Amino acid sequence: MTDSAEAQKQSPLEERLIDLIKLKGPITIADYMADALGHPHDGYYMTQTAIGADGDFTTAPEISQIFGELIGLWLVEAWRSIGSPQAFNLIELGPGRGSLMADILRAARLRPEFVRSAQVWLLEQSGLLRHEQQKRLRGSEVKPLWADSFEDIPAAPSLIIANEFFDCLPIRQFKQVGGSWREQLVGLSDDSSSLELVLGKTPPPAEYDLPAAADCSEGDVFEKSFAAQEFLTDICSLFSEHKSAALIIDYGHMQSGLGDTLQAVRNHKYWPPLSAPGLADVTAHVDFEAISNTAIQQGAMAFGPVAQGVFLERLGLNLRVEMLCKGKSAADADLIRAGAARIAAPDQMGEIFKAVSITSPALGTPPGFSDL
Repeated sequence: MTDSAEAQKQSPLEERLIDLIKLKGPITIADYMADALGHPHDGYYMTQTAIGADGDFTTAPEISQIFGELIGLWLVEAWRSIGSPQAFNLIELGPGRGSLMADILRAARLRPEFVRSAQVWLLEQSGLLRHEQQKRLRGSEVKPLWADSFEDIPAAPSLIIANEFFDCLPIRQFKQVGGSWREQLVGLSDDSSSLELVLGKTPPPAEYDLPAAADCSEGDVFEKSFAAQEFLTDICSLFSEHKSAALIIDYGHMQSGLGDTLQAVRNHKYWPPLSAPGLADVTAHVDFEAISNTAIQQGAMAFGPVAQGVFLERLGLNLRVEMLCKGKSAADADLIRAGAARIAAPDQMGEIFKAVSITSPALGTPPGFSDL
């Protein structure tokens, strides 16, 4: 079956959502995303092969081992900055197939005391992905633990890595109509046979803190992730009690702004976001300004965002590439350089992906976030 035919055919989750909307009315885009990705029976991450050449998209750790190695060295420096605790949590949010954590731990072996002190926690709800993570980390000297939610992880000094995690957190959308905001909801087509965007009937509450209508034009769309705000609040609450640091890497925009970024991908191609939910990865661009502002409001420090390519170069990308190429055949060296270019070049992942770090107060500027 072709992608277009699959998109037109109802998925089991779409049938469930149509029945729900018929009964209770339109749902928020946030609720739609939460079900499309995480429904326990029909959600995308519960049922589909997501990552890799045989999946729907590829992440930086899958493209080049250098990505995870540099992040591993960043984490070792962050561990020093929080006082080199003899016991700490090394937490990965949304660890994919486990490739990033495997590369982090291999690079961190340069500081054996770091590895000995780390309790690895993997925040993962998908049984399919947990199985992949177990396979990749089976030979590690660190025995990871898994958690369904951040609250399940015991409070302790922590280092947190989130690569392509926040783009999966649900967003809500608001559209400028007739000089005021209306929320865009997921409703039904006229014949109730498919999902489509509809407008809420009343303006959203003032506490949503949306842009002033006078600064917007008819049809403008503003996105807000209350889920991201809540998650960051939980992280910063930990940071106020224990010296900790987080590194967030994702695709998105430096500053808050207007625009519709809701998107879906299947088989490495664009997919209509409301078609056959559960069969495609549904995401939205990360608002890095909102992330930084939330962290600061909660009393933490925020650094960045910095373009991923610049960040990796500051951590020693080029030097690591040349070290890996030594003694390799010309063909193998070309593959190494090509992988590094994919994750760092401005016309590849280097510009649209950004990095931001959140830390407990008074820890100093983390590596990669100073241009000195």
